[in-house]
Amino acid sequence: MSDAPKTSGMTRLRNYFLTGFVVCAPLAITAYIAWSFIGWVDSWVKPYIPARYSPDTYLPFPVPGFGLIVALILITLIGFLTANIVGRAIVGFGERLLGRMPLVRGIYGSLKQIFETVLSNKGDMFRQVGLVEYPRKGVWSLVFVASKKETEINEKLDQEGDPLIAVFMPCTPNPTTGFLMYVLKSDIVLLDMTIEDGAKLIVSAGLVAPEVKTKLVTMNGEPINGTVANPPLGPHPARKSRTASSRPNK
Repeated sequence: MSDAPKTSGMTRLRNYFLTGFVVCAPLAITAYIAWSFIGWVDSWVKPYIPARYSPDTYLPFPVPGFGLIVALILITLIGFLTANIVGRAIVGFGERLLGRMPLVRGIYGSLKQIFETVLSNKGDMFRQVGLVEYPRKGVWSLVFVASKKETEINEKLDQEGDPLIAVFMPCTPNPTTGFLMYVLKSDIVLLDMTIEDGAKLIVSAGLVAPEVKTKLVTMNGEPINGTVANPPLGPHPARKSRTASSRPNK
């Protein structure tokens, strides 16, 4: 009889600890990543700031984030200067100079194209989440489906009515690394989850899965969009005055 309250109390303490861990762990990890990023930027920028402009010279303690603020201001200023004619001419000259360097031009060109694609608002990034059978039949892997673009690969390998689509299969738990594959459209099972939900599923190794949104379909198999509810209540249509019983027999 005396063991039941003790077990119940330990169970409650364990639940309290797990609840607090779930709340504190994401906050602590986020704060650690943000603090590490600020320190990394400060370590790069602060050595180039003149001592008379640095608050660390006048204060008995270092000011975290000052280098990050200076970096943001400089990046914004460079973007402003690049937007005018003189800035574009300078950038064009620098790119032509880099284009003459055999090794550097390939690295710079690839990185520039990646950043332009990622930071642009043209919707050219991954557009949908899907599944493909990989690495063997019966085993499914999550992929991000890229936008459709006609490339030399499509010209060489496309089948009539079933084009090849570029998909990126991320690795767990780091979705920034993975494999680029060209898969037939008919071999891709498209999902309704968003790219963000797919990334959460990859990072959590399947522990954080999005909720299933049940779709209603019509008799023809077409999905119903919007909310489905009973028809609004209202006055019934007027009935005909003559009923079947009052009609004359033929």
